[in-house]
Amino acid sequence: MEDFYTLKVAGLKRRLPKIRISDSLAIASFVMLGDTELVERTARALYEHPSFPRYDVDVLVCPEAKAIPLAHAIANLLQVNYIVVRKSVKSYMKDPVVEKVTSITTSGEQLLVLNGADLARIRGRNVCIVDDVVSTGGSIIALERLLLKTGCTVVSKVAVLLEEAGYTGEDLIYLEKLPVFPIS
Repeated sequence: MEDFYTLKVAGLKRRLPKIRISDSLAIASFVMLGDTELVERTARALYEHPSFPRYDVDVLVCPEAKAIPLAHAIANLLQVNYIVVRKSVKSYMKDPVVEKVTSITTSGEQLLVLNGADLARIRGRNVCIVDDVVSTGGSIIALERLLLKTGCTVVSKVAVLLEEAGYTGEDLIYLEKLPVFPIS
C-alpha cells in the first residue's frame, strides 16, 4: 500500500497520508485546519454547487472541530451566522441538548452537544449542516437527530468529501468521493 493518496478537489491537489484505523482498514487523512486556500476554495465550490440552496439557509451548524473553518467561510459567503456543536458538555452551557454518536475516526462513543443558548438562534429556522468529511454517516445522522429536537428544519447537508465507507450520500451535497483502503 502506498503511504499517500493524492486528492483533487476544487481545483487543488493535496497529498493525504494514509492512516491505519483498524487491522483491516486505512483512510486518507483529510485535515482542513490551517489550509486557508483549501478552506476558501472548497467553501466557494460548495456555495456555487447547483444543488446548494443558498437562498433558503438561515444558519449553518457544524460539529467541532475540523469543519469550523469551512462553516465560517460558507457563512461569510451566505452572510449568515453559524453554530458549532461541541463534543462535550461545557460548564458555560445552560440546558444543553445532547445526542450520542459513534464515528469511525474516534474510538468509543462521543457526544454532540448544542448549547441551550443556541436554541433560540435555530428554532424555526432553516439550517444547513456543514462537515468536512462524511464517512459512515454516523456523525451527520446524529447531528441531524440532535437538530430535529430543536424545532429547526434541516434544508441541506454539505461536506467537502464523501468517504466511501458506507454512507450513500444521496441527501448530501459534496465535492468529491474519497476512497478507503482495505488492508489484507
